[in-house]
Amino acid sequence: MPLFDGITPRIIETSRLAVNILERPVDDPATPAERTIVLLHAAPGSSLFWQEIIEDLPGDVRPIAIDLRGFGATEHLPVDATRGVRDFADDVRATLAELDLDVVHIVGWGLGAAVAMQYALDHGALSLSLLSPISPYGFGGTRLDGSRLTADDAGCGGGAVSRAVIESITARDAGDGEGTARSVFRQTFVSPDYESENEDTWVEAMLTTSTAEGNYPGDSVASENWPGFAAGRLGVQNALAPSNFDVSSIVGLAAGYDAPPILWVRGEADVIVADGSFADAAHLGEIGALPGWPGVEAAPAQQMVAQTRAVLDRYREAGGQVTEVVIEGVGHAVHLERPGKVRTAILSTIGYLGTPLSPAPPTEAIILSSWD
Repeated sequence: MPLFDGITPRIIETSRLAVNILERPVDDPATPAERTIVLLHAAPGSSLFWQEIIEDLPGDVRPIAIDLRGFGATEHLPVDATRGVRDFADDVRATLAELDLDVVHIVGWGLGAAVAMQYALDHGALSLSLLSPISPYGFGGTRLDGSRLTADDAGCGGGAVSRAVIESITARDAGDGEGTARSVFRQTFVSPDYESENEDTWVEAMLTTSTAEGNYPGDSVASENWPGFAAGRLGVQNALAPSNFDVSSIVGLAAGYDAPPILWVRGEADVIVADGSFADAAHLGEIGALPGWPGVEAAPAQQMVAQTRAVLDRYREAGGQVTEVVIEGVGHAVHLERPGKVRTAILSTIGYLGTPLSPAPPTEAIILSSWD
């Protein structure tokens, strides 16, 4: 496990499974919840992706990065996709209980952002920092209002992930050939001009992903609807299918006196979470990359960003605080490409730095240039 200086792993035995965390051993376990940040990674990936953020957080802030089940060194138990991402959220809760932590600040990226929103609904959070988050209505298969395109979530779930990528991860292939984890990282996680001496670590994070039955990406079933497959009942990607995952009810948290402030950070060049994602079967059909597309009425591309903005606008209108930050020229892994900007935004959201990034009006966003 490639670890940065000052960061160590630890296995936490919980009532649900054995969970691996990354932490700084110099941090005080008695750090109050108001200064404790839990970091949840994307898929495929692991807690290794958070190391640049962890190492440069202030000494009186305690970061804890968690490997979700089936990733990194956490036990590779199957994911019951019919529960959405609740298996992950409940695992996080069990982990924090063993650490004698109650309500804390949650930071999630991609899949981790989906887990963060579910966690806030089920267990509460002091704040939510959502980096390139999955739409509150899941991944693929919905119209702008969140209504599902088909009853079986055709085009969603485990069948939407490239077989070549799965085989590469299973083989732990660290090369740069087409379909490898490294090529996926370079083509979809970051912008074309991103370079880092830590790329091998980021690829290793992806290769720690379990591709066993019930883990990543999950099973698939045949469908009479285009494109011929639909979400199964096990695994990570099926947990994000719209029949299983819908956290739009997070709007209801805004009315509480302790409504968590929400930070939404996204890269303007993100091709994974976008209004026209290259991981969305409907968008691929629309551009001719997936044959047989039945047209925009039957299979419109998911408007992921617009859906997230609509839900968070309602959260704001209901009394919650939302800040949207868009970083120009940056891809899906915003915290890797612009760690300084993301770190500052997170510290602002938890109240550590005051509020230099003031909440934006409902239809606007704070636009940051790509330089750090």
